Amino acid sequence: MASKREPLPAKIAIDMTPMIDVVFQLITFFMLTLKSVVAEGDFDIRMPLGASAGAAPEDPIPPVRVRMTAGPDGERTSLTMNGQPVGDFDELRRRIIDLVGTGPGSIADRTEVELDCDPGLAYENVIRAVTAVSGSVQPDGTIVELIKKIKFAPPKSK
Repeated sequence: MASKREPLPAKIAIDMTPMIDVVFQLITFFMLTLKSVVAEGDFDIRMPLGASAGAAPEDPIPPVRVRMTAGPDGERTSLTMNGQPVGDFDELRRRIIDLVGTGPGSIADRTEVELDCDPGLAYENVIRAVTAVSGSVQPDGTIVELIKKIKFAPPKSK
């Protein structure tokens, strides 16, 4: 007995909805089960160096406070270091060198500078102060490094 065969359709439609549902469920599963691991031993702790029993511990060095005030136009009106007036940024550099010294025996690596700037101070003055306390380049090209730890005082509330 001969049966009539119906011709196959030219295009077969595949429903993608279940596959997309499974993909989103897998993504959700992996996102919820992910455990991010903090790097072990990555602590930023400065421990004191071991000293012999008879040695006295080193005195902590107080931070150097540099204060700059601004006029209404943003230009620097005053510059002080630890409450003492300073004439300009070259004098500030000389006072930092007198305070911490240069070379292998200096205390520059243990000293910290805190810059306290008025909010309206021109940016150029802030950069010049950072440059003055961090070091200088000599005429022969050698670099004299001074203080590397520089922080900014929090803004004062009015």
